[in-house]
Amino acid sequence: MLPFKTLLQIDSNSRQAIFQQLANQLIQLIQDGTLQTGERLPSTRQMGEFLNLHRKTIVSFYDELIAQGWLETAIGSGTFVTKTLPIHQNQSLLSLETSSSEFVNAPVLAEKKTFLDIPALSASSTSLRLDDGFPDVRLAPMEELSRAFRRYLTAGNPYTRLGYTDPKGSLRLRNFLVDYLNNSRGLRISTENILITRGTMNAVFLASQLLLNRGDNVIVGETNWSGANMNFQNCGANLLTVPIDDFGMVVDAVEEICLKKQVRLLFITSHHHYPTTATLRADRRLKLLQLSEKHGFMILEDDYDYDFHYQSSPHLPLASADRQGTVLYMGSFSKSIAPALRIGYLVATKEIIERLAQLRRIIDRQGDSMLEYGLAELLEEGIIKRHLRKSLKNYRQRRDIFCEALSTELKDKIQFNIPEGGMAVWAKFSAEINLPKLSESLLKDGLSISTGRSYRFDNQSFNEIRLGFASSTEDELLRSVEVLKMRI
Repeated sequence: MLPFKTLLQIDSNSRQAIFQQLANQLIQLIQDGTLQTGERLPSTRQMGEFLNLHRKTIVSFYDELIAQGWLETAIGSGTFVTKTLPIHQNQSLLSLETSSSEFVNAPVLAEKKTFLDIPALSASSTSLRLDDGFPDVRLAPMEELSRAFRRYLTAGNPYTRLGYTDPKGSLRLRNFLVDYLNNSRGLRISTENILITRGTMNAVFLASQLLLNRGDNVIVGETNWSGANMNFQNCGANLLTVPIDDFGMVVDAVEEICLKKQVRLLFITSHHHYPTTATLRADRRLKLLQLSEKHGFMILEDDYDYDFHYQSSPHLPLASADRQGTVLYMGSFSKSIAPALRIGYLVATKEIIERLAQLRRIIDRQGDSMLEYGLAELLEEGIIKRHLRKSLKNYRQRRDIFCEALSTELKDKIQFNIPEGGMAVWAKFSAEINLPKLSESLLKDGLSISTGRSYRFDNQSFNEIRLGFASSTEDELLRSVEVLKMRI
């Protein structure tokens, strides 16, 4: 039996719950090959004795990994590492800062760009909206942020505060993000691994410009975020689509493409796939990382709403298991606080971050120093953490009420799964309903919904759309369902 007392270490100073610390460490043991698929774990009582912990803590530890798909139970036999996980091939481990350069030798700028006809976006003026899955800006800590702005403008050396700064972003904010991401996402990074961006779109643009040349192959889901697709096409890349099912991207289809073509980049939202909200299963996560290392393609991982997960704890991102520096990980506070706050981040190897900073220096020079300062203040004071906790509680309640109303009032017209996380329901409408026409008619009743055209690579409409619940109050959601019921 493995020496779990030595392998599993508890950090009494960590802000993470003990069961979560143990869960993250056991995931690493599985990913590193220390624990093999099908291997039996000690009983909860035995593990509690090994670690000198109460049995309830061990039960929570095991339950967390069962919920995420890393462990499975057999009645009368015990708890085992899930048998469907890919068999681990032991390889030499490279640190994030010393990843193989063969994955990052792309020119900073491709030779020629194709500029697409991108439609303009405008805010909805209707009183009711089931949007794409936006946060409720009415919950945002604006008073605290405005006080932070005032301090920035009036205190300290104005030359330092109002002058040019590092293109990578505020060092203070990056320091806080290192602590925040290492504790919440299981990353192992330093400030040299972070670039502050103006939201996720800016991060995708910079990554695309750095990594892609005309003719490169990029794998995306059959349903995918149009903002990413447009950036890849703008670089002249060929988009190769793979299916998305209830467990996220179908990784076997990725492997089939890799056996036939050279792939440069894969874009994925592993946690709550956009737009379907599906979470990538544990065995697919491991296989995708193995394919990336074997076939030499980079992974651009978007984790736009990590903090809003309602079933168990959020699943750790692919970047937490990356040993070769093949994953570029990005997130945004625009989705967790308010879209107008254009603060995002991109995490990668030191070499990639340096080159991204050079590219950013050409395009944008630097980010919003005042906003970066304000966010750092709110992180330091614990305001962001409290805001996320409050929002999570509100969004979970809104999800439950909205899904109950849809099931009760529209069960014959709309099919959906209750999402484990995120801020929207992926809803399939009956075949006889024309979504573009429905969307147009609902505007007359003061309700805006999507037409469904933006979710597919070919921009063709189909009868599935996102119905965002987070940005509406419970009363607004119930009124929206009433309006929908009248029209369909």
